[in-house]
Formats: sequence, C-alpha cells, structure tokens
Amino acid sequence: MFALNSDTRSPSRVALLALVLALLGSASMLYYHLGLFIPRSLELRASIGLGNGYSFGNDFYQVWLTSRECVRSGSDPYSAAMTQKIQTGLYGRTLDRAIPTDPIDQRRFPYPIFTDLLFWPATRFSFELARVALLCLLIPLTAGTVLLWLCVLDWRLSWNWVAVLLSLTLCSYPALEALYALQLGLIVAFLLAASILALQRARFLIAGILMALTTIKPQVTLLVIFYVLLWSLSDLRRRRNYCVGLFTTLIVLVGGSLAVWPNWIYSWIHGILAYRSYTPPPLLTEVLTRPLGARVSGRATLLLFAGSMIWAAILAWRNRNAAATSPAFLLTLGLLLSLTTIALLSGQAVYDHLVLLPGILLLLRHRSKILCAGSVPRILAAAGAAVLFWPWVAAFALITLRPLMTTAFFFSAAVFALPIRTAASLPFAVLALLAYVKKLNLADNREAA
Repeated sequence: MFALNSDTRSPSRVALLALVLALLGSASMLYYHLGLFIPRSLELRASIGLGNGYSFGNDFYQVWLTSRECVRSGSDPYSAAMTQKIQTGLYGRTLDRAIPTDPIDQRRFPYPIFTDLLFWPATRFSFELARVALLCLLIPLTAGTVLLWLCVLDWRLSWNWVAVLLSLTLCSYPALEALYALQLGLIVAFLLAASILALQRARFLIAGILMALTTIKPQVTLLVIFYVLLWSLSDLRRRRNYCVGLFTTLIVLVGGSLAVWPNWIYSWIHGILAYRSYTPPPLLTEVLTRPLGARVSGRATLLLFAGSMIWAAILAWRNRNAAATSPAFLLTLGLLLSLTTIALLSGQAVYDHLVLLPGILLLLRHRSKILCAGSVPRILAAAGAAVLFWPWVAAFALITLRPLMTTAFFFSAAVFALPIRTAASLPFAVLALLAYVKKLNLADNREAA
C-alpha cells in the first residue's frame, strides 16, 4: 500500500523555483482570463445585442433574483416568467430562439428551491453589493478547500509548496470561471472537504449536516453521498450520527421548502429535464460517444453510463469498510469525483472541476510510487502532468508571443483558446491515473498477503 507519510520536504531552492514558476503561471492565467478572455466574451455578447446585462456573477444572479422574487411575491422560480426575468437581467432582453446568434442555454433556475431559502439574506442588498460580498467570501473558501484536502490527506507541506498549490488552484481555469460567475459549486467543494475531514475526526453529526448542505448542487456530490452512506451503514452503531445529521438536515431543507412551495419538486425535476435538453451533455457523451455518429452515440452513451454507475456502485461497496483515513477510502473518493465530472456533470461545467482536487492531490502525494511502478504509469503520469499544467504554460506563451502575432491571428479560435484546450481532458487523465493507482494498490495487497 502507498504510505501516507511520504517525504514532503524538497530542497528549498527547488521549492522556491517552483513557487516563482507557479506565480508566473498564475499571473499569466489571471491576465489571460480577466484581461483577454472575459473582455473578448463581453465584446462578442455586445455585438449580438446581449451586452446590457450582468456578466460578473451571472450564476449567482439566478439565485439572488429568484430568492428576492419568492420572498416578495411567492413567485415560482421555475416558471417561464421567472426565466424571462433571469434572461433580461443577464442579457438585457429575453432570448429568442428565432435569432440564430442567441445562446441555446435558456438560463432556467436549476437549483433545488431550498437554495433560495439558504441565500435569502442576500436579497436584502442590491445585486451589485451582494456579488462583491460573495466574491470576498468565495476566494478564501476556495483557498480553504485546498487546505482542508491537505488535512484530509495528512500531507504536511512547507509554506513554499502550500503557496504553490494555492496560487495554481486559485488561478486555474475552473476556479477563475467559478469565481467570475460566482458559482455555488465553490461552496459545495468547501463543504465536501469539510465533511470528509469531520468524518476522519469522528465528528459524524457535523459531517452529515455538511454533506446534506452540498445538495444545493446534488449532481456534484451524488456518488460521494452514496458511498459515504454505505460506509456509515457498514458500522451503524458507531457512525449512526452521520445518517442522523444527513437525513435530518435534508428533511428540514426539503420539508421547509415544501411548506412554502408545495409543488417545487415537480417543477424542479421538470426544469432539470429541460435543462439537460439544451445544455451540452456530459463529457462521457461529448468526448467518447458523439464522434461515433448519431446512430451509435445514443446506445453507446447509455451503455457507458450504465457501466460507469455499476462500477461506481461496486467500488463503493467493496470499500465500505475502509477507515476514513485509509488510502482505499481516499482513493475511492477521488475515483467517484472524477467519474462525476465525466458522467454526471454537463460538459460546460468546467467550473465544477475543482472537485477533482482531492484526486489530483492524491496523485501528487504518491508521485514517487507511481513513477517507480514501471513505464506505463510513467507515461500516464507524463501525459497527466502535461494536461494539468498546460493552461498556465499556454497562457504564459500566448501573452509572451502576442506582439509577434497579428490581431486576427491572435484572436482566432485555434490560437486564442489554447490555454483552455485541455479543460475537457483533465477529468479523464485524473480518472485514468487514479484507476492505475488502484491497480497498484491491489497488487501491493496481494504481495502483502
């Protein structure tokens, strides 16, 4: 098995060099996203008559607006009228399917209604003030997520390496997308990490409460909730408080919402089904099956999705007795979260890819074991590292070489989008490497036996 107490201290000059490179890459990605990518996107929106609405905080705007309207007039957040209000706030007008340049995304309210209940205090302030306050909260929460996962992995690093991880995470493409849109997925990622740490410290009631709160975006933590529920049931006498915290909080959230909006579950499910029809499909379809053609794609998607869910269920069942601090438990979490980004999340949900963080950290934690395991894992590790670090390297290269390019060439799709080209590949790379680590773990177990 991979020990959890591997060497964490590298020579100071190496750590300082890594920090300098990380800061350089982070600054490049930050400038690319906020100084080039976002202005270009806003320019294109304005050119098609959609530039008179909110861009910064566009995801949180849906929550703020529906919560305000629900409190004031009891409006249904899933109604067509509310969708039109959301579109007007985000684009300056309602979207028209007859206009080819209008976005396909209808921007329906996608969250469970209790999300509005949790965030209703924000409606006491203007959206301009609320979004700034939320940004000031999300930045330290995202940094805290990194620190929490380091605690979960029991990985003690020098300040240099912690600074490297924090700068690269905060200035990664998923984090920047999430921070700009004020995605609630950042809160979910923090709550998930905090819940797992509470599990490890036998604070089961708190862990259950925190896990229940992650259901403001249930698709992100569904597989993990399933696994940890199996894990708690495997030793119910000692871990029953996790179930108490989880189900009591869910009953309060769902029941309180039903008391205010009796039909919200039906409306939410109807909205989710509609949402899936106009947003990009999961990466499983987008990357793996769509190239097969329309005739084969549907069946292939169904088979791969069913196979993925069966494999996830088997993985969770086999590791239900693992200690919360064990490599088996942590590896299972990483695999399930990687599978989530591929099979359950929309292909455009790059902002939710921060849930890959525990898997990435786990791989970095055991990099020496992977590299010593043979040529195949070394090749996989090299490919994974290239995919992981490409955005920062490409952003730096693009900014450096910009004076040598014409404006038309620089802003062409083939060149301008280079730093974000690997966004869809990262979940597959992390899943493949974690699966190989799992194989190595099994081999170690057989040798030990």
